[in-house]
Amino acid sequence: MTVSPSAWQRVMGRLGTIEPGEERSTLLAATYFFFALASYFILRAVRDAVGVAAGTGQLPWLFTGTLLTTLVMNPAYSAVVARLPVRRFIPIVYRVFIAALLLFAATIKYGPPSIEPYLGPAFWILTSIYSLFIPSVFWGFMADTFRPEQGKRLFGFISVGGTLGALAGAFLTSRLAQLVGTPVLMVMSVVLLECAVQAARRFPPSFRPDTRARDEESRAVGGSSLAGITHVLGSPYLLGICVYMLMFTIGSTILYFQQAEIVGARYADREARTAFLATVDTVVQSLTILTQLFVTGRVLRWLGVGLTLAIMPVLSLVGFGALGMWGTLAVFVVFQVTRRAGEYAFGRPAREVLFTVVPPEDKYKAKNFIDTFVYRGGDQIGAWSYAGLSAVGLAASSISLLAAPLSAVWLAVAFWLGKQQLRRQAAEAS
Repeated sequence: MTVSPSAWQRVMGRLGTIEPGEERSTLLAATYFFFALASYFILRAVRDAVGVAAGTGQLPWLFTGTLLTTLVMNPAYSAVVARLPVRRFIPIVYRVFIAALLLFAATIKYGPPSIEPYLGPAFWILTSIYSLFIPSVFWGFMADTFRPEQGKRLFGFISVGGTLGALAGAFLTSRLAQLVGTPVLMVMSVVLLECAVQAARRFPPSFRPDTRARDEESRAVGGSSLAGITHVLGSPYLLGICVYMLMFTIGSTILYFQQAEIVGARYADREARTAFLATVDTVVQSLTILTQLFVTGRVLRWLGVGLTLAIMPVLSLVGFGALGMWGTLAVFVVFQVTRRAGEYAFGRPAREVLFTVVPPEDKYKAKNFIDTFVYRGGDQIGAWSYAGLSAVGLAASSISLLAAPLSAVWLAVAFWLGKQQLRRQAAEAS
């Protein structure tokens, strides 16, 4: 039995508030994001297991290495964006990571045991950069493809593709980590990322007339290799996004350190840690799917960007308070699952809508600078703050209680960004 186009459109409309003419682009975007996040989540549990093995004493140095590497990579990435059309540079950026992963897989499989102490930290840094560059390029492309009003309706549904991909990647890792080993997992990740490249190459024309004209003429975004930095410093709006990002990443890093302590104390074996963390990922993505399908788009339309952005600060205030009072594995898992599901279902889609009202150059360069360097800058603040507070004798529970008040600043920034986004959207429409 075949389904008529009108019936198919009604189903799509109920799921993600998708309007006629948007089906192909939305589904292909979700497919692209599925492969990209499935690729990353195969590597995520491996990276986190390496972080647990390194211990909280080494994690600040791993974050520092990631920050410095990101700082070097950002101008190089911006230079590629300035010189090549969007649909040409996206495959290049992804295939650079593919080559790096294949090199790591071969080294782990055939390299001498003497390099093991260096290989783990290097892989942790690579995967941490990978986790930011891959989705940042994707969401920049989406902000350059869909109009602001479309972003509020569609980004939640598109995020479902990423959630399903993350779920698939985490599930495969939890089942295969102890059977096939890390090199095979890396090759699986590479295959999935190449599938994301193919989806990007087949994407329909943009809904934005200026973007569509640029693509038809095969023009590059243009600008300088340092525009990502200079534009952020010159824009209160972009600086506000930076502050929001910093508040999020500082809290995430503090939670990551507590993960290393709590999970490390419970599981001594690396493969067992990998399987447990992959199981947590599976729960997170499962909880996120229905929210993204039926709630995210409607919340963004009904509450607006500001109130949707405020969900994460509220969750963090409650969660860090609970973790400070009851620092058990069960409380940690509940907070981690709720916070990450809230980020995927509400925080990330709302934050990406903020970039639909900035110029094309900022969608790729400034956005990438914020998503990578500023994100990792928050990691640094969180990592060294945690290390310093631990060094003076504060327990993990006390650090959690200190992290809770940051959410008040975070909440205020969320409301301000929501107002600014509305003003820019109105100006763009006029």
